[in-house]
Amino acid sequence: MTESNRTDDFDPGTPPAGVTDDDHLLADWAATAAGNLLVQVRAQGLEGKELKDAGDLAAHEFLMHLLAEHRPDDAVLSEESAASIANTARLSAKRVWIIDPLDGTREFSEPPRDDWAVHVALWQDGDLVAGAVAQPGLGTTFSTGRPPAVPASSTPRPRIAVSRTRPPEFVAALAEEIGADLVPMGSAGAKVISVVRDVTDAYVHAGGQYEWDSAAPVAVARAAGLHTSRADGAELAYNQEDVLLPDLLVCRPELAESITGFVTRYWAENPPA
Repeated sequence: MTESNRTDDFDPGTPPAGVTDDDHLLADWAATAAGNLLVQVRAQGLEGKELKDAGDLAAHEFLMHLLAEHRPDDAVLSEESAASIANTARLSAKRVWIIDPLDGTREFSEPPRDDWAVHVALWQDGDLVAGAVAQPGLGTTFSTGRPPAVPASSTPRPRIAVSRTRPPEFVAALAEEIGADLVPMGSAGAKVISVVRDVTDAYVHAGGQYEWDSAAPVAVARAAGLHTSRADGAELAYNQEDVLLPDLLVCRPELAESITGFVTRYWAENPPA
């Protein structure tokens, strides 16, 4: 960032009481504060790639600093740190924070879009145990510490959130089979949270994601009682040596069997690359 666009003086506010020993609280506060920082970056007049790069860097550095201060003994896996991805010591760590400092960089760079997010999740002893997804454009953070209540579906036809730029090849056939409508939007976090918010009823993705894209949203979705799995129903695994986690399903529980059944049959006939 140029001198006029620096965010070194950003004040995240006083840590909430209990943050020292409450991982849910820390995830919530960290994601929210990073989102507030990104709102500040977005207001500095930058555009395009310059805005994307400034947002990625500012949120990453902020979260790394905050976690180093409040959880110095924990490992961190961040999208914006090649060193953290390559660090095999995290594979034997008991606790690993999995963060996406800015999920939906494209949407972040297109004001006033609100479908971008900050992801902060904690993996411990083999599973996700805490997480938060901040959506500053909505002025809301969704957290495992305050599990959201998913409203009853407000539409007679299921709605499937899909990538606005890379929807899976099979998704149109899936929608036809289960009588669903497709809802394109950006940011994996925003799409998962759209199910929590009753904006959609399912999110199906295949063909290119990593652990940080889904860790925090999946933690929140699970806390809210939603189904989470690979697109064919297989278990999601985090803190792996290969951080590629290319497909994902988050949906209302009553839709899981029909969606995973379709994907399993489709992939049997059309194996994914």
